[in-house]
Amino acid sequence: MSDTPKFAVIGGGSWATAIAKMLCVNVPEIAWYMRNNDAIEHLKLQKHNPNYLSSVEFDPKKLRLTSDINEAVAYADYVIFAIPSAFLSKELENMTVSLEDKVIFSAIKGIVPETSLIVGEHFHEKYDIPYENIGVITGPCHAEEVALERLSYLTIACGNEKSAKIMGKNLSSHYIKTKTSDDIVGTEYAAMLKNIYAIAAGIAHGLGYGDNFQALLMSNAIREMKKFIRKVHKMKRNINNSAYLGDLLVTGYSVFSRNRMFGNMIGKGYTVKSAMMEMSMVAEGYYATKSAYKLNEDYGAKTPIIDAVYAILYEGKEARSTFKKLTEKLD
Repeated sequence: MSDTPKFAVIGGGSWATAIAKMLCVNVPEIAWYMRNNDAIEHLKLQKHNPNYLSSVEFDPKKLRLTSDINEAVAYADYVIFAIPSAFLSKELENMTVSLEDKVIFSAIKGIVPETSLIVGEHFHEKYDIPYENIGVITGPCHAEEVALERLSYLTIACGNEKSAKIMGKNLSSHYIKTKTSDDIVGTEYAAMLKNIYAIAAGIAHGLGYGDNFQALLMSNAIREMKKFIRKVHKMKRNINNSAYLGDLLVTGYSVFSRNRMFGNMIGKGYTVKSAMMEMSMVAEGYYATKSAYKLNEDYGAKTPIIDAVYAILYEGKEARSTFKKLTEKLD
């Protein structure tokens, strides 16, 4: 790997666009893979992504745009995956170049449905990537606020501290602060779980529960998250750090949160199918709910919030009565 590492962003959505924006502050060129050729041509000519964060202007000379995932991966030393977890497996099927000697960073907040693994575990088990070459980029950070250059914080988790620091340095700017962590598994599970709790927060709002209950729900959610992650990967961690609690709070409360928006629609009476059709972006928490619920059948953590969201989304249980029962289990 060279002294000046090369970066590739895999994905064409809002978070991929935000990461590309952050990297372009610090590096002379990035490879950027997106499936949509029309979006690529638009970016080259109009200097912005037509579909996501269209206010962000890019210098096309800094972008090596491609609709071939192999070209982007071959170019880079550090490959950042920022596509919905539900589509990751299909995208990787198109990949023929080797990931050996690449450092893989996941900016995906979800579980790979085909394997029920978080993204880091998926790359480790399916592609034999050693854990020291796998990292996670997590919040609290919404792509929309990156576009507005509002002060935001990222946690960069990686088994190799040097790789974490290189990634952190190249994402940093006057409005992006970064810190490193060695809790790859815990931060990635937290990033997945907080989307489920954001759906719960949205359902509560849609049902007419107020701020007092919302605060109680978030308080219970962070404790539930702690129990779940401890069962999955026991190590010393402070669950009140920003990668866990901070990311949970911004996803549960922010107007930019698509998972909260999805839950709000469910609380107002939309069916799952109709809520998904109305949203133009994927709510990762929908897929995460099923994965977390199934995983917990083995782990046995006490997770009344996840159980309630699962019952509503996958068992067709009525939201109001399910949340009424949930309120009796929270404290």
